[in-house]
Amino acid sequence: MILHILSLSLLLFTLLFPIGSRAAEMNPWIHSCYFENDLFTGTDSNYTNGVKYTIISPDLSPAVQDKGKIPKKVLDLIHRLPLIRNAPPETAHKVEFSLGQNIYTPADIARTDLITDDRPYAGWSYMGTAYHRKSILPVGIATMDTVEIQLGLVGPESFAEDSQKLVHNLRDLQTPNGWDHQLNNEPGIVLAYERKWLFHPHEEGMGWAAIGHAGGTLGNVATHLNGGLEMRIGWNIPENFGVSLIRPAGSTRMDVSSGPSLYLLGALDGRLVFRDIFLDGNTFTHSHSVDKEPLVADLAAGAACSYGRFMLTFTQVLRTKEFKKQAGSHSFGAISLSCFFSF
Repeated sequence: MILHILSLSLLLFTLLFPIGSRAAEMNPWIHSCYFENDLFTGTDSNYTNGVKYTIISPDLSPAVQDKGKIPKKVLDLIHRLPLIRNAPPETAHKVEFSLGQNIYTPADIARTDLITDDRPYAGWSYMGTAYHRKSILPVGIATMDTVEIQLGLVGPESFAEDSQKLVHNLRDLQTPNGWDHQLNNEPGIVLAYERKWLFHPHEEGMGWAAIGHAGGTLGNVATHLNGGLEMRIGWNIPENFGVSLIRPAGSTRMDVSSGPSLYLLGALDGRLVFRDIFLDGNTFTHSHSVDKEPLVADLAAGAACSYGRFMLTFTQVLRTKEFKKQAGSHSFGAISLSCFFSF
């Protein structure tokens, strides 16, 4: 499966800037920008900032006529891959590319000494590629399987220190003074799989939808099992797979809304954590670390709207304690903007 994903990604990588100024109305390229920060709640600690850009390809299924100007020779190679060639005809196949950076700090960023009872300073800059397969089941029900590979760097070479100091200087905020104690440089890998179930009984107008998910990650950066549920209620709820937060295999922007939409959402994601480099410290060298909590949950509430080619989501997230001596839960805000068209 991983070799198939890498093959498919390599075939599409040169097509990130597809020919033409407009994408097909119902089968576009999907560009999304994500921004998460705890300044929305007046804090500056723990998971303090995350940014991510993703592009998801049009549906690559053999039955789809317009595939966003991808050359026929490339499509012929894609359609020979077993994961697409042997799939049922009612499935959709998309590939995603992403670039992102996460920043983690202790609570008191004014201190210059090592804060032994708080989490380490750490950054994670990465690029990823993912394969999404959506299957249509009975009316109003669909599933999506996602496999993602993330490769990146933890430590000074992640440039998290530079990013945070630049933003704090521009906004005249407290300078973070403890980055000398951040995690050491270490290459990172995350392999992730997640299955999502969508129950969407209403085609249009007022309605509700539910999305369940279960999966896990494996790697020196993060190893965990996770699962959760999202509920939505509102007007013209799109048939996508729920709130998009920055996490492995978490992308959900698979479909264009058939009309303007506005809805409220509430979500829960729980994780059984085996490895978290941002708490456990470096894998191969000595570094600062703290005793992590094995069970962590994210509670989210927010709103989303879409109009034409654009979709905007704002979510407020409450994350339970991640390590033993953490003062309490942590909260941050998340904004995502998706555009459904080609470059």
